[in-house]
Amino acid sequence: MLKQYSYKSLTTAEVDRLIARNTDANNAIQDAVLQIINDVRQRGDESLKELALKFDKVELQHLYLGKEDIEALAMTITRDQQRALEIAFQNIHKFHSSQLRKERVVETMPGVQCWREVRPIEKVGLYIPGGSAVLPSTLLMLGVPARIAGCKEIVVCSPPQQTGKINGFVAYCLQLLKIEKIYLVGGAQAVASMAFGTATVPKVDKIFGPGNQFVTKAKSIVQGMGNVSIDMPAGPSEVLVIADHTAQPAFVAADLLAQAEHGPDSQAVLVATSSDIIQRVNEELVKQLEVLPRAEMAKMALKNSYAITVSDLHEALDFSNQYAPEHLILETDEWKSLVSRISNAGSVFLGHLTPESAGDYASGTNHTLPTSGYARSYSGVSVDSFVKKVTFQHITSEGLLQIGSIVETLAELEGLHAHKNAISIRK
Repeated sequence: MLKQYSYKSLTTAEVDRLIARNTDANNAIQDAVLQIINDVRQRGDESLKELALKFDKVELQHLYLGKEDIEALAMTITRDQQRALEIAFQNIHKFHSSQLRKERVVETMPGVQCWREVRPIEKVGLYIPGGSAVLPSTLLMLGVPARIAGCKEIVVCSPPQQTGKINGFVAYCLQLLKIEKIYLVGGAQAVASMAFGTATVPKVDKIFGPGNQFVTKAKSIVQGMGNVSIDMPAGPSEVLVIADHTAQPAFVAADLLAQAEHGPDSQAVLVATSSDIIQRVNEELVKQLEVLPRAEMAKMALKNSYAITVSDLHEALDFSNQYAPEHLILETDEWKSLVSRISNAGSVFLGHLTPESAGDYASGTNHTLPTSGYARSYSGVSVDSFVKKVTFQHITSEGLLQIGSIVETLAELEGLHAHKNAISIRK
């Protein structure tokens, strides 16, 4: 099962190798993605239809579904399924609603007032992955904060199913979010279409959403090519579980497999305080894989995964902070004493009864998170991701007297005399 290493015996170079993931050393992915982006940019809708046939095996007559199609598809799921999506929607909305705060006006000097006000990003694009697993939860995670932020236009792209449509779960989420159109575009081509626009797909100001290495690479490329930004590099899913003698091996194995089943390029890392824990978790992995429908997918991911033994929980966190996991689970009774030591992680799950899947779906926190070590510098998606904060200032006659000579002196020492004059002319 999981390959095992001892943290104390690892060199710095070996640790660097273990924490590196999803690298494209030979630029093969970048070359393929660049070709797709340039083709979509040049040929627009025609390219999107050809790529849908090539990658999704679907011949599309239309590149989107409208309100009536969405309503019909939403009716195909059961009331219990609708209710589960509604509760998830409510919890996500409740958590994210708390993130909108008005800042106070600050008087930096008498008569000089400065403040910030929130403005929504007007046009946002949401990418909802399809592929081997359909993710209506991602639509909620992106659509809810976009709605709370007040974005004027929300463009949603997702790969078409073999029917040339989407599934009923995504359709019902669209209804909850009051979104009346979805574009049947997947992969790098979806990112390109939202970055540059086509006759059918609108151009947006910022692109959100996780995906495979091709989607992640496309996002990183288009933000340098077009007048568009991205939420973060969010690629293949990953989890790091810290476990000590109080952990239950069955729980740990279940959490590792919950990430491994996402896809063959996912990664699950176990950091344990003894080899015995790792052995017992490996035994549970074998048992649980036997009944897992996506067992073959999970097995491929586990080949990219590993376990590390550490001396204690503090050493475990040292490694975790270097790895900077998308998801960090603390399967220990001592989790409270460890929280302040966590510096690099996308989202953290504390204690034995807090599985990562709760955050994936319905606890309320967002599951669109930085991967591949980007948790060192990026946060997960929130309402803040969908807004800009504009600064304002107002100066009275008293304020101009207070600050005028200071600005004049600073402008003069920098040799910018027009700057100085903009003050002097007002005195």
